[in-house]
Amino acid sequence: MNSNPINKSKIVIAHRGASGYLPEHTLASKAMAYAMNVDYLEQDIVLSKDAVPIVIHDIHLETVTNVQDIFPTRKRSDGKFYVIDFTFEELQKLNVYERFNSETKNAIFPMRFPLKKSNFKLHSLQDEIQLIQGLNKSTGKNIGIYSEIKEPVFHKKEGFDISKIVLDILSNYGYKTKKDNCILQCFDSNELKRIRFELKSELFLVQLIEFETEENKLEEFATYADGIGPWYKQIIKGKGENGKYQISNLVDNAHKNNLKVHAYTFRSDDLDGFTTFNELLQVAFFEANIDGVFTDFPDKVVDFLNKN
Repeated sequence: MNSNPINKSKIVIAHRGASGYLPEHTLASKAMAYAMNVDYLEQDIVLSKDAVPIVIHDIHLETVTNVQDIFPTRKRSDGKFYVIDFTFEELQKLNVYERFNSETKNAIFPMRFPLKKSNFKLHSLQDEIQLIQGLNKSTGKNIGIYSEIKEPVFHKKEGFDISKIVLDILSNYGYKTKKDNCILQCFDSNELKRIRFELKSELFLVQLIEFETEENKLEEFATYADGIGPWYKQIIKGKGENGKYQISNLVDNAHKNNLKVHAYTFRSDDLDGFTTFNELLQVAFFEANIDGVFTDFPDKVVDFLNKN
């Protein structure tokens, strides 16, 4: 069995699976990413009406499923169909598609998997863990899970303690400490603190961030978290007058506080100013010294690191 990838100098996290090739957060997407020899597979977690943790990015359904066709009357006053209003059994009746705009019905990434083709379903966190642990056993690899607690305040208002539910499941499958092959992340700093201190989790915790104001809180984050997860544009600021990419001091400051930096999201079909995907990866890993990346195209990042 391979060593724990948390300790590697550069890691690859499959963002919602191999989501550049298959609809995000489907078991097919996870199996494909697994075969690409990533270090971690990501799970975004939202609860169903009967408290089953569902692997899906949003707390609502209409941008990745046919919920509007199957349950047209089940939307809330804001027009959205919420995962938490459906039982796990009901959710399994839905088809999962490549992400699309719920108003225009057009695919967000039109060159990816054809919209509304093939047969994909929603699944539970337990389903995904069993797939990954099963593949670890059958292949001899040690690929980890990287779970995100989604919208804890929303879940609390709905009457659910999502963090406790998720931690109990992770523990049942052997993910309890930093030695276990699991990372847990959340955007909500109060919830991540609660996970560490009140719920007494010993897992590797990552504080997700998206605003510049959060970059001044690294010392505070270091009191409960082991890493940060910034948007990569908080680190790579574009080209200066000398033609070189401007790098912020966020990674250096994080490392001074013993925090790993896992940045999101690296897409070869959304380069936004970079000439090639490899150029973006070169700047991220070796000029900015990022420790890990979330990517929709894990095979390309694994190949890049193997060659560098």
